[in-house]
Amino acid sequence: MLKAEDLNLYYGASHALRDVSLTAEAGKITCVLGRNGVGKTSLMRALVGLQGVRSGAILWEGEDIVGLKPHERARRGIAMVPQGREIFPRLTVYENLETGLAPLPRSERSIDDEIFALFPVLHEMRNRRGGDLSGGQQQQLAIARALVTRPRLLLLDEPTEGIQPSIIKDIGRVIRSLADRGTMAIVLVEQYFDFAKALADRFILLQRGEVVVEGDASRLEGDDVRRYLTV
Repeated sequence: MLKAEDLNLYYGASHALRDVSLTAEAGKITCVLGRNGVGKTSLMRALVGLQGVRSGAILWEGEDIVGLKPHERARRGIAMVPQGREIFPRLTVYENLETGLAPLPRSERSIDDEIFALFPVLHEMRNRRGGDLSGGQQQQLAIARALVTRPRLLLLDEPTEGIQPSIIKDIGRVIRSLADRGTMAIVLVEQYFDFAKALADRFILLQRGEVVVEGDASRLEGDDVRRYLTV
């Protein structure tokens, strides 16, 4: 469903992504691995249109979307859960979810009961302000807000960052269940190696803006992967 080819991205004179390619298929989870500062978030921002690329193609369902604005990509079924969650702290949980409805036609702007089935705590706290939730609950809210758009491509930027282990397990189960339906492609940026290993079907590993290792999940056990992730 998604095929990014030879992406080059710059911040001024700094070359952040160097000929990076990535594929994501419906029913599969593609993990993007690497230490801090290697270009993982830059890649995600490029895929959703928040950062322009100097060259390369981003093919979504056969169409090159490099020239599309972020809201236009959202309307085509692409959603991102940003690093740091970025919920609205003064809005209620329910109001936060409603902000995710904007890309949908007016006739489809409703929050499915399935959202609360995936994250029951959000139903319990639907009238609380987002800023009153714990970090883990805010992360669940950020994922739910993305799912409200009914995406066919879901991008998650380090969903385990600063989250307690019990909620990490819950989030992992949700991500796997979404992939297993076979209708959604998922790209997961992650530094928590065990979490990525448990979920990945395929992966790419970035170093200084370049893909240095890639393959299916079986390669994640190799020393060539671990040496790039070990501090």
